[in-house]
Formats: sequence, C-alpha cells, structure tokens
Amino acid sequence: MAIENAEEITLELKKISDQVKEQGEKALAEAKKAGDMTKETKSTVDELLVKQGELQSRLAEVEQKAARRGAGGDQNQHKSVGEQLIDSDDFKKYTEERNYKRSFSFPVKAITSLAASAGDGVAPDRLPGVQALAQRRLTIRDLISPGRTGSNLVQYLQETGFTNNAATTAEGARKPESNIIYDLKQAPVVKIPHFIKASTEILSDFPQLQSLIDIKLRYGLSLVEEAQLLKGSGVGNNLNGIYTQAAAYVAPLVVANATRIDILRLALLQAELAEYPSTGIVLNPIDWAGIELLKDNTGAYIFANPQSLAQPALWGRPVVTTQAMGVDQFLVGAFQLGAQLFDRQQAQVTIATENEDDFVNNLVTILAEERLAMAVYRPEAFVKGKVTPV
Repeated sequence: MAIENAEEITLELKKISDQVKEQGEKALAEAKKAGDMTKETKSTVDELLVKQGELQSRLAEVEQKAARRGAGGDQNQHKSVGEQLIDSDDFKKYTEERNYKRSFSFPVKAITSLAASAGDGVAPDRLPGVQALAQRRLTIRDLISPGRTGSNLVQYLQETGFTNNAATTAEGARKPESNIIYDLKQAPVVKIPHFIKASTEILSDFPQLQSLIDIKLRYGLSLVEEAQLLKGSGVGNNLNGIYTQAAAYVAPLVVANATRIDILRLALLQAELAEYPSTGIVLNPIDWAGIELLKDNTGAYIFANPQSLAQPALWGRPVVTTQAMGVDQFLVGAFQLGAQLFDRQQAQVTIATENEDDFVNNLVTILAEERLAMAVYRPEAFVKGKVTPV
C-alpha cells in the first residue's frame, strides 16, 4: 500500500536511516576484521540507500502538494458531494467491511460564501434583460378630444350667459331681444420635464439600457400628465384639471337609502340636466371593486357577472378606473364635448453632453419633456363628488 501521508513517510524514513546507520557500523566492523565488508552486508546497505532515496523524493513531492493546497485553498471544496463521499477514508473502510446492515453517514459542508465551503463552485444563473417596475395604465388622455397648438397660450370664447326672450309677437309689435354673453378664457401651455444622468460607457456597453431609459422617462411624463389633466390646481405652472373645475354633486332628486350606484346615476342626471349627457365615469379601482362586489340577500351579485369579458360599464357608460382619482371620489361628464387637450410638444427624449461637467466626466444627460394645454369648455359638463352615501 502506497504511503501518501507526510508524517508516515517521515517515520518510515527515520526507520530506514536507523537501519542504514546500523548496517554501516556493521560494515565498518567487518572491514576492520577482514579488510572488507561481506557481500551480503553490501547488498543490504545498497537496498537501504535506494529505499531511503525513494522516501526522500516522495516526502518532497507530498510537501510540495501540501504547499500548493495551502496557497490555493482546500481543493476538496471544488469536489461535488459524491466525489467527496467516494474519496473519503470512512467510505472506503465501510465498503471493505461489506457490513451493509450498518448505517453510514457522511458530513457535508454547508454551501456558503466562506472559503471553506463549496459555495464558490456554484455559478449564478443570470437572466437577460432588466426586470422593470410595474407601470400604471393611463386612461384620462384617451377620454378627452385631442388637439394641437403652435403657441404658448390657447384662448377661446366661452358662452357664460344666454337670455332667451324668444316669444310669440303680435303683428306690428316690437320683436323681443335676446342676449348672449361671452367670456374670453385662456389655457396656458405648461411644460413637464425631467432628466437622468448616465455614463457614456454604460450606454455603449448596454445599448438596451438607453431604450429602457427612454421608455421610463416617457412614462414618467405621462404619469404626471394624467394627474394634471384630472386634478391640476390651475395655480402657477399647473394645468387647470377637469376634476378641479367640475361642478359639485347635488342630488337632483331624493332617493331613499341611496347606494353608490344610485349616487352615480343621479350624477349622470345632474350633467344631463345641464344639457351635457355624460360619456364616461371615472373611479378609483377600490371604489369600482366595491360596486362590483355588491350582492343581494341571496348572495348573488346585483349586476356584475364574474365570468363576463365585457368592459366595465355602469348605466350604459364606460367606467374608467385610475389611481389618479382618490378613493371615495367620482367624476362623470361629457369628456369629448366638455374638454380638449392641445399638444404643443409631444413627449420627446433628448441626449446631450453640452454640460462641461458631463463632457469631462464621460456622462450624458438624458432629458424628456413635453408641453401641453387643456381647455375645459364647459365646467358644468362634469360632476364630481363622493361615492359613499352620506
């Protein structure tokens, strides 16, 4: 059996050295007595010297392997669990005994990031691309009539009063005079911009990143745009939103034990009495879910069908859900007739290194911006209020 352990080789080498010393003393005594050592003694000494040389070479080889393992870490950590099991002395002894009724256990090191584990032998499975954050579905722009402008201000005449004195008149009598009052309204063009910094190297090394940034920047503009179209304050550099200008809900008639559905129907009636039949209903997703989940005394849904693929609708009008609308708030109205959007500059993305700091630091500025205005022709065409009955 080959000796591979340095301690065993050293011990065997010491035994050989002692034997060589013993045979050397014997040969010296024979030489003094007979003038030369015997042939048998010479053969023994030669064999011992050869064996001593082999053991010295083997010891040097084992020490070199140990030194390499010390410099490069424990090689056993790169072996699989099966290889470690088969190479273990305990397993070899277990198979030699052939007593398979006796259980055998083999300790396995935990796979961690420590140098003594097998963790660094497991390569990560890197998926391609970037897993982006979820994006909100944007809907308000699609409800409003589209338009374009080449100016920084949109002006329009709004009829604010009409006195209708039309009447039957006798022959030769003076004809009645009616009166129409107009007011000049204006909708300023506002700008919505934002930008992000990026290194020129990453854009060159990861071309897909530039398109992802473009998409994300454009989405950021649309997200703010929807909030402005719906609830812009009209103060400073803000659009005057539809909800901001809409007429407050005042029930045209009293309904006993009114529900959310009743309130929305009465709001539609209020807009219709203002001569602007509504074309849509805007709700927060939470409020719409509450309406869809209404049940009767038998547990059946009042009007919703869970298996239906139809688009959300109520009282014949489409229901648009958006988180830009607050919880327990609603907006109904004649969207295309009562409001119009004017694009001065549609969303565009520009990349530049004109800034001196960007140029010397290998950075680029990626800018996205848009300019738009919105005119709410008839605020009374929209009705706002709380969904929950008081």
